[in-house]
Amino acid sequence: MTPTKPPVALSIAGSDPSGGAGIQADLKTFAALGAYGTTVITALTAQSTRGVTGVHAVPVEFVDEQLRTLTEDVRIDAVKIGMLASAELVELVGSWLDRPPLARVPVVLDPVMVATAGSALLEPSAVTALRQILPKASLITPNLAEAAALLGVEPAGSVAEMRDQASALIAGGVNQVLLKGGHLTGFECVDVLADATGAWEIGSERISTTNTHGTGCTLSSAIAALRPQRESWLATVTDAKAWLTEALRGADRLEIGSGSGPVDHAHALRG
Repeated sequence: MTPTKPPVALSIAGSDPSGGAGIQADLKTFAALGAYGTTVITALTAQSTRGVTGVHAVPVEFVDEQLRTLTEDVRIDAVKIGMLASAELVELVGSWLDRPPLARVPVVLDPVMVATAGSALLEPSAVTALRQILPKASLITPNLAEAAALLGVEPAGSVAEMRDQASALIAGGVNQVLLKGGHLTGFECVDVLADATGAWEIGSERISTTNTHGTGCTLSSAIAALRPQRESWLATVTDAKAWLTEALRGADRLEIGSGSGPVDHAHALRG
């Protein structure tokens, strides 16, 4: 058997027992897009499709041990950062982004603050700490509410306002931002990718479904999985968004829970 060397993606995030978001969604996404998934768990949640009832942060010292033990042995080609839960965890992960091997690879940071069902996932004190580490990421992927919280403004109500807020984040020191417009209305779902050189609108069909649990986790992990396999960030984001659109299209085929169900990470296998 000929050995293979797939890109290795690391997810630093929280666990979702329902499987639609967090570490579980990231591993499904990595596998679907040809990457080998590894994880460092930062928090345990009591969660279902109906919401989050509890969050237990993993001790900072043990998160550090997970990172050290993993990276001393396993090659890392891309990183996705999700739920960090506390200011101490944010600061720890931020310190790891300054040292190899994480300092040498693409880092996609999803500033997870609120779950799709509306439950808070980030302590207020951690928001301030999060702002400090954003410039260490290659790309951040906030939704409208998260971008507004980071900037201290009202959420964007149009694509034009999204472009302005993306530019404001870049001016504040962020390297690149993908501002997600899924909460706007209209036939097309438009995201804005911006860096210091300009901004690009990436549109896709808006899929009519209430089964959107974990879409943010899934998109950011898709970007991390594909970045080592694509020539540019624009190509990476475009392909990741197209894949997520099909996962949303297949979401209603799944009967998982009684709330906001997950997208279909295995849609390509189901046909």
